Amino acid sequence: MRYNKIRKMDIADGPGVRVSIFTQGCAFNCDKCFNPETHDFNGGQEFTDDTINHILDLCDNENIKGLSILGGEPMHPKNADGTAKLAKAFKARFPEKDIWMWSGFKFDKDLKDKEAMKYVDVVVDGQYVDALRNPALKWKGSSNQRVIDVQKSLKEDKIVLFE
Repeated sequence: MRYNKIRKMDIADGPGVRVSIFTQGCAFNCDKCFNPETHDFNGGQEFTDDTINHILDLCDNENIKGLSILGGEPMHPKNADGTAKLAKAFKARFPEKDIWMWSGFKFDKDLKDKEAMKYVDVVVDGQYVDALRNPALKWKGSSNQRVIDVQKSLKEDKIVLFE
């Protein structure tokens, strides 16, 4: 896995002040994506155990509410193992903090059985569709996307939207 950037204080990608990582590589290439520099799988930097430790150290701050994982596409097969490893390490160290993830894949069709979903609290699923863009939407760019409470959805075996 590779990553594009890490933000040590992000207030745009989830509630509260967060640490965010943008994975590198996306095969969706959504029209007018807000982050096209993350599409090339060969760009960015190598994601290593040192990267995980750096992210965890950044999160070890009482002002940080959680971790946001964006892309690129964190759940692309080239990124899914690294994403799961990061999410697992984060939850082991910070069980009281939350993980938010954005993915172009659909939760019920593609994501619910993936390892990372054991640790993710909220996923915004579905590809960005510029024709459905609405800047008034909270946490998502287009109206086809869903903000899903992952743990409740897994427990109830149905989509439960985050409130």
